[in-house]
Amino acid sequence: MTELTWEGKFKDGKKVAPVRIALPFQTIETVNESSADRDKRLSSLFQQKEESEWRNRLIWGDKKYVLPSLLPEFAGKINLIYIDPPFDTGANFSFTATIPDHPDTDYDETTQFVKEPSVIEQKAYRDTWGRGLDSYMQWFYETIVLIHELLSQDGSIFVHLDWHVSHYAKSILDEVFGYENFINEIIWKRSDSHNDGNRMGIVDDRIFYYSKSSRRNFNKQHKEYSQEYLDNFYNKTDENGRKYRLDHFTKPKGSRGYFYNYKTAIPPPNGWRCPKETMSKFDESGLLIFAGDKVYKKRYLDEQFGNPLNTIWDDVSGQLGNQSLNYQTQKPEILIKRIIEMSTRSEDLILDCFSGSGTTAAVAEKLNRRWITCDLGRFAIHTTRKRLLGIENVKPFEVQNLGKYERQQWMKSEFDLTPNPSPNGEGNKIAMQKRLEQERAYKHFIVSLYNANILDGYTWLHGTKSGRMIHVGNVDAPVTVEDIKSAIKEFWKLVGKEKSIKVNGIDFLGWDFAFEVNETAKQFAAENKVNVSFKKIPREVLEKKAVEQGDIKFYELASLSIKKKIKKQDVEITLDNFIVPPDDIPEDVRKNISHWSQWVDYWAIDWNYKNDTFHNEWQSYRTKQNPKIELTSSHQYEEKGKYVILVKVIDILGNDTTKALEIIV
Repeated sequence: MTELTWEGKFKDGKKVAPVRIALPFQTIETVNESSADRDKRLSSLFQQKEESEWRNRLIWGDKKYVLPSLLPEFAGKINLIYIDPPFDTGANFSFTATIPDHPDTDYDETTQFVKEPSVIEQKAYRDTWGRGLDSYMQWFYETIVLIHELLSQDGSIFVHLDWHVSHYAKSILDEVFGYENFINEIIWKRSDSHNDGNRMGIVDDRIFYYSKSSRRNFNKQHKEYSQEYLDNFYNKTDENGRKYRLDHFTKPKGSRGYFYNYKTAIPPPNGWRCPKETMSKFDESGLLIFAGDKVYKKRYLDEQFGNPLNTIWDDVSGQLGNQSLNYQTQKPEILIKRIIEMSTRSEDLILDCFSGSGTTAAVAEKLNRRWITCDLGRFAIHTTRKRLLGIENVKPFEVQNLGKYERQQWMKSEFDLTPNPSPNGEGNKIAMQKRLEQERAYKHFIVSLYNANILDGYTWLHGTKSGRMIHVGNVDAPVTVEDIKSAIKEFWKLVGKEKSIKVNGIDFLGWDFAFEVNETAKQFAAENKVNVSFKKIPREVLEKKAVEQGDIKFYELASLSIKKKIKKQDVEITLDNFIVPPDDIPEDVRKNISHWSQWVDYWAIDWNYKNDTFHNEWQSYRTKQNPKIELTSSHQYEEKGKYVILVKVIDILGNDTTKALEIIV
């Protein structure tokens, strides 16, 4: 078989294989799950029973880690995979964000701006196109190898590309899936015209259709007749106003049919297409028309499905209309609907690992298919979540990531400083020592990235910078109030012992922060006369290229203020203020914000938080059709008692802030 090669495909005479680290998924949010189902699920987990009820999954993460992490559970179980990978167009992960109008205005006046991609998204694009076509081919090959393993034996894959790389990609698909499993090359005419300067206008994309085996599921599809076809053929009308055309009964040339006379009609040279009994039934139903020695059958338009679908899809426009979410790569729902209906049955499982605006998940949900979709972009996950919530009776789904497990894997690989433990009795001791050395090296690394000086010999304080102490949170746990209290106590011991040290506060750097940190911890710090700030360690730290380029920035946490009213068992929650640190916000964007609520794109409430996963029990969010947002929500508790309310706010850039409230009703 002919095989495409490129620089980087082979190393030491062997094909470079994709990363195969399977990490556990963390569920960070469950959407639209009833309280009863939630209690049932928690009970099942507590009793260590295997959960049987399916939850659709929206996953935030890099496909390099997400796909191998899906393999243990889903290898050979996914019925349809649709992917719309990036083309070589210079396109990136930028998106159009919208600043809504001031809440006191009666008109809708929005301002849009382009949010540049994060460093992690830029890195993903560099990985794909950094060495031009060679790196794209390697990236595409590794992705397709994993996808092939996930697909079921009766499954299909549709790969959506444009003219830049389609011919190269097909060679890789032939290599992985087998040339014999190539079904169709579909030409999608997405627009009628396109001005491409000094060349012919490009108005089409390519969609390659492959199967895992000859057992693929296929449901024949049809497309509507053109008006020209209707005018030429369905140009007759009966007494009831029904359009019809005339079909002859002639058996095709080269085959032999039935020979008999029927009334005035005599058989054609190859015979009739049906036996005499069938002809009589048509006659009794009034479907036959005689013309001398010939007979024709009426074929009614309203009984036809249309023309059987062919490989030229010129009846599906790329225009999005009201579906548009200002997403550059968004595809029309009707296109994905056709693909899903063609290749799956009800409740089959569909995967799209380039979620974008969430079209595949939305259409799969409407067609009663199960789905998994993922994307590297935080804003893509947020866009998809809102889109799904706009579907009536959307089934519960989970928002997941690889979270601390991805960071643990990173720490092990980056800071593996000692040999593996020996098999003798000293093994556990050496393993513990190794872990401590890794943690120490990790904290030194973060302190250095923060451009601070390393401070050794203390448990809770790890560096100094510009008159401030630095605390680095653990790689696999949030910074808690207790961590902050311990650091403040150690701070005063250090300051009291070292009179020469001039410090005025502590910067806490963490991957995650406990919900109550901003208020409870700051209050404790103020009482102890210590100025504190909380800054997120960005996910870009995991990427060596971003570190080498000096692209790492630590941003302060947003601050959320909430008012609550309690009357017996009725509780009302109102967003009172939302302060977004300006670090990552362009100055021209900040100038367009005149009221704090303009930062809020979405907020949700878990009225019964139980220290597990955030359960979205109520939400309000902006849409293109309804850009207004509610700032107050109420809830009635059935029983008196103590409850924890968790509020999640997502800003117009897709960043989330969470706050917990304890109440007694």
